[in-house]
Amino acid sequence: MSAPLPLTDTGATANGTAEPKLDAVYSAPPTEAALTEPWSVQSVLSTLPITPPTAPTTPIPFLHLLERLKTTKREGWRRFGIASGESISDHMYRMSIITMLAPPSLSSKLNIPHCTKMALIHDMAEALVGDITPIDGVTKEEKSRREAETIEYLSRELLGVWGGGKQGVEIREVWEEYEEGKTRESVFVHDVDKIELLLQMVEYERRGQEGGKLDLGEFAHVARKIQGVEVREWAREVLKEREEFWKGRGEEATMLGVVNEL
Repeated sequence: MSAPLPLTDTGATANGTAEPKLDAVYSAPPTEAALTEPWSVQSVLSTLPITPPTAPTTPIPFLHLLERLKTTKREGWRRFGIASGESISDHMYRMSIITMLAPPSLSSKLNIPHCTKMALIHDMAEALVGDITPIDGVTKEEKSRREAETIEYLSRELLGVWGGGKQGVEIREVWEEYEEGKTRESVFVHDVDKIELLLQMVEYERRGQEGGKLDLGEFAHVARKIQGVEVREWAREVLKEREEFWKGRGEEATMLGVVNEL
């Protein structure tokens, strides 16, 4: 996601503010020491009230850890004061539904169940890594390292025994396919990632911020990166809705012209 306040693994920002969170077995704020040490899976796990067991024989520890995806916010919106915005799981859920609604011109060429699975897996590493954004001061290479290390931990250590490790291997392979972005399915899911963001952008703008103006136009640029014709058409429709919304308010907003580039 795009430029928010820097993120800690629990949704806390660099200025010390934090989202209130429900107590959970595998979800708790990291210690100050953990934030100053080099990042590792173990440094995050050490902050949890209960550390997941090694090589568990059931998927329960893995499922507990996924709870963090439900409580960790997508950070790009928070810089605009949207404190109670969507979680990582919220984002992935709607993405998975979008993949199921692919038009016939796409669904006839793609393995849609595989795309749905990819949408549900692609941000799974953020359960420990958090939603890192461009202004967080983390390089692309470092972000990739953290995510790969997390997926390795989830797939090999938490799911390595259950079911003979087959599900863990599948999760890792699907995640790697998305990251590489070379298959038709992964290209489509990358497009879906962007259209979901555009939908959320427009919805937040319509809602406003305490009844006032909320211009999230800086996120509209992702529409330019959508590769598929069909998803570009969806993006055009969403951005036209945005154009009409601001026109109806009699106000200007940033990046309204992006729709004409699609």
